Order: sequence, then C-alpha cells, then structure tokens
Amino acid sequence: MEAISHAGTVLGVLAKDGVVLAAEKKVTGKLLDLSASTQGGYGGSGEKIFLLNTNVIGGVAGLTADANSLVNFCRSAAQRHLLTYNEDIPVELLAQRLCDLKQGYTQYGGLRPFGVSILYAGYDPHYEFQLYHSDPSGNYSGWKATCIGANSGTAQSLLKQEYKDDILVKDAIGLVLRTMSKTMDMEFAVLTLDPTTKTPKAKIYRPHEIDALLLSEGLTKKDEDTEMKSS
Repeated sequence: MEAISHAGTVLGVLAKDGVVLAAEKKVTGKLLDLSASTQGGYGGSGEKIFLLNTNVIGGVAGLTADANSLVNFCRSAAQRHLLTYNEDIPVELLAQRLCDLKQGYTQYGGLRPFGVSILYAGYDPHYEFQLYHSDPSGNYSGWKATCIGANSGTAQSLLKQEYKDDILVKDAIGLVLRTMSKTMDMEFAVLTLDPTTKTPKAKIYRPHEIDALLLSEGLTKKDEDTEMKSS
C-alpha cells in the first residue's frame, strides 16, 4: 500500500455511455527513448494503462514489474474464459480471478504481496459499463469515480464535488482532464460502445491525441523548460 501511495495517480470515471481512465506517466529522463509511444504498438506507451481484453481496460498504480505480471495473468484468464464459454469475460469475474491470485500471495510464507492496485474499466451485456478497484490484499470494490496513487485524496474530493450520476463520456473526459491537468504527462483511455456493432470499443490515446484533448478543454500541459525560463 505504501508503494501505491507514492505511485503516479490513476483516475477512473464511470459515465452512462462509457468509462474514462487516465494515468500519470512518470517520465524518468529526457534521454529516454519514447519512439514506441508515437509509432506502432497499441495506443500509449504501455506504462500505466493496458488493454486486458476487448471489453476491459486496466490502469495500474504501484510496482510496474509486478503490474506486468498481473496484466499477463488477466489477459490469459480472459482468453481462457473466451475459449470455454465463447463470450467476453464479465468485468467483475476478471477482478475476482485476479484478487484470488493476489490474496494467495498474502497467506504463504516466503512470498510478498503484489505491490499493485488496479482500476478495471469494462463492459458486459448484463451490467453494462463498470469500474472496479482492487488492492494488494485481494479486496475489490465497484465505483462511480475513484482515484488511486499519489495525491488521490485531493482528486477524490474534486470528483465528489463534480461527479453526477447521469454524466456522459464527453463530460467525463473534461472532468478527468481538469482533475489530472496538473500532471506533467499522462496516459488516457476511453471505453465506449460501437454505435453500429454494439460491441465495446477501447481507445488508448497516443501522446499527440492527448495534447489535442487538452487543447479542446482549454488546458495546456506544463512544460519544464518553459517554467525554468520564465522563472
């Protein structure tokens, strides 16, 4: 839990017609090669937000190495369910499967718990759009809007004030961007229904698409160089 409290913020908002996820991306240095985030790959640079299945996106806060292992487990569980039942795994069932694994690591000697909290943004035909949160102990809970990681308390209080039950995706995007706009860099993803096929459609935004979103909301990303020059 301590590792998660110092990790980059991950925020999720449930809307009537979709779910929005955003994560603070910690860029460790200017010499880091970020070419993979602008060309090839699926959406972002794959540091904090992952596609777990066609109907579920996950946002992770905590130890990234642990997160990679859990993301692989989630993807395998989703594919096993698809193979067995010929349908996408329900969101809560996927959260349960992962929490069973997490809880197992808290009760055996010689093993440490996974230092990761995960937000699951998903869709299934029965309960439609859902947002779940799981922590290292194996507890999970459903949310309308929530935040994990550093400064989550401040973000939670802002969400409490501005969240409405009948919020739509386009307003949820604005709410998330306003809440996260203080961060230097972020990853961003939206899960909606395709209007023609009525199947869940995940979009993980690329960096230039996030910049365009920020501009459309009248927000701009802080730049370290500009700040240093102005001071």
